[in-house]
Amino acid sequence: MTRQDIRTATSKEALDTLTVPDIMTQSDSHCSMSKEALDTLTVPDIMTQSDARPATSNEASDTLTVSDIMTQSDARPATSNEASDTPTVPDIMTRSDFHVHTCYCDGKDSPEDIVKEAVRLGMTRLGFSGHSYTAFDTIYCMSPDGTRSYMDEIHRLKDKYSGQIELLCGIERDYYSDIDTGDFDYVIGSVHYVNVDGEFLPVDESLEAFMRLLRCCHDDPCDMAGRYYSLVADVVNKTGADIIGHFDLITKFNEGGRFFDEDSPGYIEAWKSAADSLLQTGRPFEINTGAISRGWRKTPYPSAGIISYIASRGGKFILSSDSHSKDTLMFQFAECEELARNLGLRLTEL
Repeated sequence: MTRQDIRTATSKEALDTLTVPDIMTQSDSHCSMSKEALDTLTVPDIMTQSDARPATSNEASDTLTVSDIMTQSDARPATSNEASDTPTVPDIMTRSDFHVHTCYCDGKDSPEDIVKEAVRLGMTRLGFSGHSYTAFDTIYCMSPDGTRSYMDEIHRLKDKYSGQIELLCGIERDYYSDIDTGDFDYVIGSVHYVNVDGEFLPVDESLEAFMRLLRCCHDDPCDMAGRYYSLVADVVNKTGADIIGHFDLITKFNEGGRFFDEDSPGYIEAWKSAADSLLQTGRPFEINTGAISRGWRKTPYPSAGIISYIASRGGKFILSSDSHSKDTLMFQFAECEELARNLGLRLTEL
C-alpha cells in the first residue's frame, strides 16, 4: 500500500461533502489561484480526473503541449499487466525498471512475486528501491531491521534467478534520511517532505496533507515551491543519488492547475534553478509514471515543459514506473518511449 492507502484522513462520505478551506489569500503573487475558483472548488472536484492536461512552460517551449507528446485516454489508466499462460512481452525497447517498491515498505507484493512477473514480461533487469528509513515518519518506510531483511531477500533472489534476470538491490533515499547507502547497488534521491518550522510536512502523502503544507507556507504556492525546489536542487549532494527521483512531485495533486499555475514566473524560476543545479551532476532524471498508474496524473513526472528544458541542456533521462505493485512494472513505458523519440531525449540505464 502507498502512504495514502495506509493513512486515510477522512472517509469517502466525508470527502463527498468536504469543501476546500480558504487556503490561499488573494494577493499580488503570480502563483495565486483565483478567488472564484477557490470558492467553488470541492475535494471531489480535485479527486476526479479532469479532461484538462497540465500546462507546460511557455518559456521552455512556445508550442509544446502535453497532448503533442503523449496521447492519453480520458478514462483513468488501467493498472495491471494481466497474467496469462503465455508470457506477455510489451512492444518496447526498455526491458528494465529500477524504481520498484515491495511489501518491505509501502508496496503491495513480495519481492519474489515481482521477480516472477518481471520474468513473465520479458524484463532483463529489475531494480528494487525500498523507501529508506525516516525516524520522523515510519509508517511507509523500511525499519532498520526491515532494511536488513530486505537486502537479504534481494540477494537471495539474485542467486535463485541468476541467468533469468539481473536483479539489483537499490534504495530510494529521502532527502531527510540518514541511512548509510554504501551497501546498495544504487540510490534514487527524492524529496518527499518540506521542513516548515521544524515539522516535516509530506508533499505527496495525501490531498489533505498537501493542503496543510500549502497553508503552512502562508497560503503561498510560490513560497511552497521555493522551499521544495531548494531541497530538490541539493538532493544529489545530500543523498549521493545515482538517479534523481520524480523531480516535480509537488505537482502530484495539481492536475489541471487546481492549486497553482505551473506557468507562473515564480514557479518556473524555482524549478529552473533546481534543474540547473542538478544538470551539473550529470545524474539522470526520472521519467516517472507512478502517479499515472495510481490515477493522480495523466502524464509522467516531470512535466513536458521541464523535460524539454532539461533535454535542451543535455540532461539524461531514465524510465521509472515507481511501481507499488507487480501489476504496474514498466507502466506506460511504450508511451514514454514515444515521448522520448518525439523530443529527442537521451534515455539511459544504470
